[in-house]
Amino acid sequence: MSAYRDHAAGTPAVAAGAPDEYVEAEIQRLLAEDPAVAEQGITVVRRERGLVLYGEVESPHRREEILRRVAERFPDVPVTSDIGVIRAQAPTEVEQLP
Repeated sequence: MSAYRDHAAGTPAVAAGAPDEYVEAEIQRLLAEDPAVAEQGITVVRRERGLVLYGEVESPHRREEILRRVAERFPDVPVTSDIGVIRAQAPTEVEQLP
């Protein structure tokens, strides 16, 4: 079971089974609004047995930090990562245009 906040009442509520749209929205909000994460390029998608995080980040460390924060805040929610790493390095050679 997953614990989350009931937005209408402001109290904890319990979700049976797979995460619902409230948990999905809370994780999306965490990713976008938490100053330590501030990641708007990650999409949260509900699946039958949990959530999948899709997107790309600039380093494996960044991906691990995002997953750690989500797991820390939502420990009972099954989360799968499909977050890739973009190579954001400076070019190693000069590009010659025709």
